[in-house]
Amino acid sequence: MSADFLIVGGGLIGLATAERLLQHGASVAILERGEVGREASWAGGGILSPLCPWHYSDEVTRLTQHGARLFPAWTQTLFAETGINPEYEVSGMLVLPPLDLQAAERWCAAHDMPLVLGADAADYGVQGQSPALFLPNIAQVRNPRLLCALRQSVESLGGVITERCTVIDIVAKRARVESLLTNNGSLSAGGYIVTAGAWSTGVLGRHALRLEIGPMRGQMLLFKFDAPPLLHIVLQDDLYLIPRRDGHLLVGSTLEDVGFDSSTTDDARDSLWRDATKILPSLRDKAPVKHWAGLRPGSLHNIPTIGQHPELNNLYLNSGHFRYGVTMAPVSAEILINEITGARQPFDVDPYRTGWGV
Repeated sequence: MSADFLIVGGGLIGLATAERLLQHGASVAILERGEVGREASWAGGGILSPLCPWHYSDEVTRLTQHGARLFPAWTQTLFAETGINPEYEVSGMLVLPPLDLQAAERWCAAHDMPLVLGADAADYGVQGQSPALFLPNIAQVRNPRLLCALRQSVESLGGVITERCTVIDIVAKRARVESLLTNNGSLSAGGYIVTAGAWSTGVLGRHALRLEIGPMRGQMLLFKFDAPPLLHIVLQDDLYLIPRRDGHLLVGSTLEDVGFDSSTTDDARDSLWRDATKILPSLRDKAPVKHWAGLRPGSLHNIPTIGQHPELNNLYLNSGHFRYGVTMAPVSAEILINEITGARQPFDVDPYRTGWGV
């Protein structure tokens, strides 16, 4: 295998990074330990915003807001090129109490985010205390469809994807990576990019330095209605309900520190179902049609690490996006490719270089 770049990890971050590199004329190969896009990228809900954005730092806000702005054109182009519709939709999000209305109002005013204060939950088809607030500009995307479209785009641009290819070791010498030792043999390229999500620290091995990225399990339920039971995303605390166009309804999500255990539990299913039913009583008559779990790449304060390795000048990282990898994917790829090519960054990216802890 000969390529300008080898990307380790075939989730949404890896695919978005590959697409950007290919558009710049580089040759790219992706190595995926399992199946492309079937880990955290597939498991998430696809809300293109932090659940309560006023709870997060400016470092998170810069990425999520810039990423969300890139989505309309990105998904439209992918749809036109591949015929696969990622179902980007500005559906809005209703946030139910308990919540800090003053903090929300201040944050929205500072970031030009429209909101409706004093919303009545009943007007939005759900049960819950009032006053709630409504964020009309929050969008969603159907992430499995986005992944399918993005994979097709990468392959049509000449990207090579190898599934079930596990990196065993990174062979480095004189401040450069020379090759990757994999279960498919030794592979080399000009540059190497790790986008392996929760597995990134393990892939880097002794080269991880003080990087702290690890798995955080999230469990989700899927219900099916004849028609969408809601017109908007609904959020209460960490529980969210996401309606899809075809009548599917996603309910999530747990946040569990259980290592690399992606199994589902009855307790989580029952808790999510019970709490969702309090908001949408019609769920009492529905059984989940699917229950799954994914492993998010947990990071300190939800801030990813994006950029060049401090000691190996042809090794890069784009990982640690925690709960908002879908939203951050296009801007994270933009930042990394700007660093590689020397192009101007959209904003100060120094905060995303500190994750190495050196």
